[in-house]
Amino acid sequence: MPKGSPAYAAIDLGTNNCRLLIARPSQNGFRVVDSFSRIIRLGEGLSSTGRISEAAIERAVGALSICRDKIDAKGARRLRTIATEACRAAENSDIFLDRIRTEAGIDLEIIDRETESTLAAVGCSPLLDRNARGAILFDIGGGSSEVMLVSRPDGAPHATAIKGPWISLPLGVVTLAERFGGVEVTSQLYDAMVAHVAGYLAPFATEHGKDVAGMHLLGTSGTVTTVAGVHLGLERYDRRRVDGIWMSESDITEAIETLLSMSYRERADNACIGTERADLVLAGCAILDAIRNAFPMPRLRVADRGLREGMLVEMMRSDGFVQAS
Repeated sequence: MPKGSPAYAAIDLGTNNCRLLIARPSQNGFRVVDSFSRIIRLGEGLSSTGRISEAAIERAVGALSICRDKIDAKGARRLRTIATEACRAAENSDIFLDRIRTEAGIDLEIIDRETESTLAAVGCSPLLDRNARGAILFDIGGGSSEVMLVSRPDGAPHATAIKGPWISLPLGVVTLAERFGGVEVTSQLYDAMVAHVAGYLAPFATEHGKDVAGMHLLGTSGTVTTVAGVHLGLERYDRRRVDGIWMSESDITEAIETLLSMSYRERADNACIGTERADLVLAGCAILDAIRNAFPMPRLRVADRGLREGMLVEMMRSDGFVQAS
């Protein structure tokens, strides 16, 4: 790749997190030159009020202003900036978008659930096992969770991975924790969360869970990376050790049991969780367990990647920097 290749930027504004990735094309895909992530809880209280709160708007303006500064500093002229479930659901989303445009200088695009699932598939597909028929890919978000079948026909490279049937569940870590509680989680409360998610997932699993031999689970979200971090016993989160790790069924079970045994304070003090996610992580684990129960598989590959990487690949591919095959 010649020197001076252009910088690309991708922003994913979710129900819980604001994430930025800036990269330049390289021979192996792209090289990350800057990134940013901040928990802003955009969807806090949304399920009861139907609106994005003023406090959440202020948090989003602050985080996206930092993103704008980083984009300008790296000279990224090609960018895509998306918003997902919170903005899809909020009755004041137009007002919110205007505020972000005026105060942070970011023009957000609200994408639909199918686009969200497609971008996640593109971003995660490099982690598909080349010897597998495909995977059940899932993305546990703050306000929604997507589950889909992806495959690589005839062992083709990841860029040609195909997304098959998919479902978007109207449940994420924020919405589930607000409904059931996330601070003091008993085993009975946890089981109730798993059962609640299973009810939404059951029709999809019944229709598409029969022919999954030779496939594996592939998960992207703060939930699965946290579970991986707990499994590894990390003293501080390390993306290099987490992204792409394989976990067995027993590995996942043990990590979730460890999380369930922790008090809220112990979760908050854990470097892979922190105060900002201590009341959300068990709701995410409940969604993960519902998916595991619906699609029993011996292996899960953990992805610390997803929508942003998908956006970067699509932009670079359209500009001729990333080959489609």
